[in-house]
Amino acid sequence: RLLHGARVSLRIGALVVLVSGIAGTLIGALSGYFRRLDGALMRAMDALMAFPAILLAIAIAAALGPSEINVVIALAAVYAPRTARIVRAQVLVLRESEYSHRAAEESLPLRDAFAVLFFVSVGMLFNPAILIEQPLRVLAVVAVIMIGKSLAAIALVLALRYPISAALNVSASLAQIGEFSFILASLGVSLKMLPLEGQNLILAGAIISITLNPVLFAGVKPLLKWLAANSKTARALEHPTDPLAALPSATDAQYLAGQIVLVGYGRVGRRIGDSLIARGIPFVVAEQNREIVERIRACGIAAVVGDAAEPAVLIQAHIARASMLVVSTPDTFDVRQMINNARILNPKIETLVRTHNEEEAEFLEQEMAQKVFLGENELANSMTGYILERFGRV
Repeated sequence: RLLHGARVSLRIGALVVLVSGIAGTLIGALSGYFRRLDGALMRAMDALMAFPAILLAIAIAAALGPSEINVVIALAAVYAPRTARIVRAQVLVLRESEYSHRAAEESLPLRDAFAVLFFVSVGMLFNPAILIEQPLRVLAVVAVIMIGKSLAAIALVLALRYPISAALNVSASLAQIGEFSFILASLGVSLKMLPLEGQNLILAGAIISITLNPVLFAGVKPLLKWLAANSKTARALEHPTDPLAALPSATDAQYLAGQIVLVGYGRVGRRIGDSLIARGIPFVVAEQNREIVERIRACGIAAVVGDAAEPAVLIQAHIARASMLVVSTPDTFDVRQMINNARILNPKIETLVRTHNEEEAEFLEQEMAQKVFLGENELANSMTGYILERFGRV
């Protein structure tokens, strides 16, 4: 009995360490990387940590009932919050570190390992005999996934007045199904709502659609070139008549020459805009979010909707006669393209860029932008200025 009890205790202890480690690491990583989840997850962890550990474990075990797995769950619920807190702190430190990009690169093999594990798991569920026994049904499922979903996506994107190039890219990305369909299929079989044959058809459709999806993506650019050369309708759909894509004809002349082109009207862009309005400096906003453009136009602010990396959007913002381009968006992925296009259209334009990466800031300042504002530097300068002013050392 003593040996049996020792074996059970060791088994439970090992499972508690494993389960609490996995759960805590997952919760901590999600909380650190996704700010929207941070508050809710950490409040839940703090609530669990507020109770005495032994009382919480006894309460959970009593509620779940007597069994080894329930004891493991109860003890894991006690220790997982502590692991989550530690992991979250490390993730937050890593996010602000100059080594964050290196960490992301070094985690790629782990991502590939999980991808391999995923496809191996799918292969273990799949019955290849379905391809021989019911080829027509398999083709029908693949057609629904790759053709039906794609056509629905194209219609929806075009209805929202986006260009046909965006519609084709979105449709290609949706021409497959993934792990959520497997979960639904397995649940349907377990609840006896879906026959096993239906699950095999879904798995076959998923595997085929995932395999063919890169080919579909590769064909988007050639298809766009062919449509542009042979179809007037496609050319018209590439540049739809969107009233928000151009400034109204009644726009005042001060917004058409010598103005500032402000890219992005989020938290930073909105504050810049408020300051410019207060000082009577004209500016035109280029923003991808249609709702924001509609709202600020209603407030009398000149704005166009679209991606400022596209020359057409900058042209509609009258960049050719503007005095300055201000990029207030945090994502610097398309900044180089914006600046290149702006300088092609207006070689004398002054450029200001916002970034949060020191290496990116150094490159942009040396190679492209005339002035780069690094978020951390500006915050430190403001805080230092206040401290010096407070102590009379300005």
